[in-house]
Amino acid sequence: MKFLRFLTPVLAACVVLSSVSGCASFKKKKKPKTPDMEDQNGDMNFESFQNRLRKAVSRHDVATLSQMMTPNFGFSWEPGGEGAGVFEYWDRNNLWPELNLVLKEKFVPSGNFMVAPKEVTYDTNYRGYRAGLQRVNGSWRFAYFVAAPPDQQ
Repeated sequence: MKFLRFLTPVLAACVVLSSVSGCASFKKKKKPKTPDMEDQNGDMNFESFQNRLRKAVSRHDVATLSQMMTPNFGFSWEPGGEGAGVFEYWDRNNLWPELNLVLKEKFVPSGNFMVAPKEVTYDTNYRGYRAGLQRVNGSWRFAYFVAAPPDQQ
């Protein structure tokens, strides 16, 4: 019985202290989100795809690029901003130079994609363009190249 009289206030103190939001030592720490995909840098297939993609973009080789893209390639947050019309959109908005710059960045895993630049994965205020590569049926595909989402612009 004496043990319960001692244990009850100790447990109550633990509950109170763990619920205090201002005390950092009692806050639950969020685990960093682990990507669904492992880092593909160093993988020969990924490196080869990146090199071919960079060359095709630098040459504006739309025939090669078309074969390297997903069918629902994302190029704008606006309705209709995926699939056909991407090259006209890039021409109209003079995005080829920006695409070249983004593709020179190192790609890092994020969800089911390898994305560039790496700031996209940790900087919620990143407002620049971003690109995503995705493995589809065992082959790499260029999945998207978009500006920051509308709520970030």
